Amino acid sequence: MNNYLEFEKPIAEIDNAIKEAEAKGNMRLVSELEEKLEKEIEKIFKNLSDYQKLQLARHPDRPYALDYIRGIMSDAYELHGDRNFRDDPAIVCYIGLIDGKKAVVIGEQKGRGTKNKIKRNFGMPHPEGYRKALRVAKLAEKFKLPILFLVDTPGAYPGIGAEERGQSEAIAYNLFELSDLNTITVSVVIGEGGSGGALAIGVADKLAMMRYSVFSVISPEGCAAILWNDPSKQEQATKAMKITAEDLKELGLIDDVIDEPIEGGHRSKQKAILALKNYFLEKVSELEKLSDEQRLAKRYNRLVGVGAFAKEDDQADEQSTLSTIIDKITPDKKESDSESSTLSALWDKLPSFDKKGDETKEDKK
Repeated sequence: MNNYLEFEKPIAEIDNAIKEAEAKGNMRLVSELEEKLEKEIEKIFKNLSDYQKLQLARHPDRPYALDYIRGIMSDAYELHGDRNFRDDPAIVCYIGLIDGKKAVVIGEQKGRGTKNKIKRNFGMPHPEGYRKALRVAKLAEKFKLPILFLVDTPGAYPGIGAEERGQSEAIAYNLFELSDLNTITVSVVIGEGGSGGALAIGVADKLAMMRYSVFSVISPEGCAAILWNDPSKQEQATKAMKITAEDLKELGLIDDVIDEPIEGGHRSKQKAILALKNYFLEKVSELEKLSDEQRLAKRYNRLVGVGAFAKEDDQADEQSTLSTIIDKITPDKKESDSESSTLSALWDKLPSFDKKGDETKEDKK
């Protein structure tokens, strides 16, 4: 690993000292420095701020989708194209074996190096990418293969061509179709989960995040630009937005946080890959015990429950919203009144407007 973040500078110094000691053949010093390095890593990574976790989620050495695919799949075969426009390299689809179990993996790939980043469009899919993902997901449904979605994108590509080819429709259609897909699905945010670009392959039976990943409706820079007209306040925005794995787990928006190595996937790729593989196999095993009806019902209840909040004291005898409004504007309403008159009572209390202007009939009189 050659890239160090600002808060990782003490680690970089020890890493360099270890390399020098190894070059000199001083193994005793190497052992002492490795022990010191372990303590320094634990000290730094146990006290990370939300913004530092965002930096880790975007770390250029962090494992990308293809790293996970190559690490967990055998006999992997890539599937290309949406059968409509073209193949989008920003989304990769593979069919193969995971510990001898047939599975499909669909992921967003950012790319490394200038040429590869351009080829992968920096991990920002076009609409044909999402249509390819859905096509492969439907293929997996046909053969009852479990699907692993790997989310890692700054967002869907906002270019003119993408909009002309129906970017928003492609994302919305994926949300609709994947919510009713009749096969086991597990979605994992492995790095940066940005906006609709992440949601388009984020609908699944189980939604999890790696320890140092983020999931948000907008980038912190975009949020800061909108709220304070100052993109430099991204650190303040990151804290306010609650986009880390721990925050989203506490809010009930994700199911699990995958325990990637404390030093981060960028320092221990193989450990991170193994953690994700074990999680996927564990959840597939759990979901296989459910019937299709039970699994789809659990998925539905989880999706419709997102963002639902209610006071415990009010849950027992809570009235409908419309009835509550009626009670406030018609205090003389008797308990024996028919519920069927509710809408009529509300309508009578509203002003009646003439089609030609904004004056009420009473004003005209």
